[in-house]
Amino acid sequence: MEKIKIGVLREGKVPTDKRVPLTPKKCLEVLQTFPQVQLVVQPSPIRCFSDEEYANLGIPLKEDLSSCDVLFGVKEVPVDQLLPNKTYFFFSHTIKKQAHNQKLLQAILEKKITLIDYETITNAQGEREVAFGRWAGIVGAYNGLLTYGRKWNLYHLKPAHQCQDMEDMLEEFFKVKTLPSIKIAVTGGGRVAKGAIEVLERMGIKKVSVFDYLYKEFSEPVFVQLRSSDYHVRPDVEVWDSQDFYQSPHLYTSSFQKFAKVTDLLMACAYWNPAAPVLFTQEDMQRPDFRINTIADITCDVDGSIPCTKRAATIADPAFDYNPWTNDLEEAYSSEKNITVMAVDNLPCELPRNASRDFGRQIIDKILPHLFNGDKEGVLKNATIAKNGKLCGKYGYLEEYAYSTQSRR
Repeated sequence: MEKIKIGVLREGKVPTDKRVPLTPKKCLEVLQTFPQVQLVVQPSPIRCFSDEEYANLGIPLKEDLSSCDVLFGVKEVPVDQLLPNKTYFFFSHTIKKQAHNQKLLQAILEKKITLIDYETITNAQGEREVAFGRWAGIVGAYNGLLTYGRKWNLYHLKPAHQCQDMEDMLEEFFKVKTLPSIKIAVTGGGRVAKGAIEVLERMGIKKVSVFDYLYKEFSEPVFVQLRSSDYHVRPDVEVWDSQDFYQSPHLYTSSFQKFAKVTDLLMACAYWNPAAPVLFTQEDMQRPDFRINTIADITCDVDGSIPCTKRAATIADPAFDYNPWTNDLEEAYSSEKNITVMAVDNLPCELPRNASRDFGRQIIDKILPHLFNGDKEGVLKNATIAKNGKLCGKYGYLEEYAYSTQSRR
């Protein structure tokens, strides 16, 4: 049986990321489940699991990973740290032609690296198999409630990144005893939305139907989950068809205003296609019946579906105010008339140990079997962006982006 040597990378991107692709216990599970694997971990002073935690389980630590066949990381690998002719798994953020990662893809091609992006690993239905979405939703919902409480001086929660883990964060929920009878709207139906709803349900906040949310008053806080069909319409078609919407989002308009009239806190968790309409406009936010005063833009699409998300915030400084009359961003909580926006683009980093445990589970269940069975179903082949210095299959559309010199710095 041919041995495959796997290396767990130290995260090198700045700002630093404390998450790991495989926790110490998951490394041990890999070795026990796949006897043909050899595994080493690159030492790191910043990851959420210490070198000692790996060493205590007998997982070897090694600075030089040049003897490895396959390398697993989380975020983009710095260009000067890429090893030629290796197979890499990480989030490359290149498939949307992100300008800041053009040089990364160019280096991958030059070094004849096989790049398999977690974001492109999908099942037969085209659904992503490996993601941190649930934890983005969990932390994002928590941060949204934290932001609402601070805006109205109702309660003060410890930031998620100051919590040791999920259990510690749950303890903070007990401080929320003064939440008024507000209405919370959660958009989306994927991992992110499910994570956000998990938090709201753990807090005991009642879920209500779309009809009741729109037309009834409650003596307690409630939330609703909104799907695309709830706030989009195609003017020339009376019957909703999901496939048509996803294929031709430009033919639709937003009907979200009916929800903006009754919503206090919006948690935006839905994937947004740039061809689709935005949820609302600056003019909508100026209307006297626009009730939303706090937004947790968990998807954090800058200049995307939420027009007041004009920049990404940071874990240390997660919120800012938007003035709908001037279209300017102001200091967070500076005026009750402003809309306070929480928009952080790396939310799972706030609970790195929990997020890493879940992610390692996905790698073991959804990636490694294909790595060792010859990829019989073509899952990894379909997800391979580059190999042997060339773009692969459906990623040929990246050719101009990959070989152009326009964005080089």
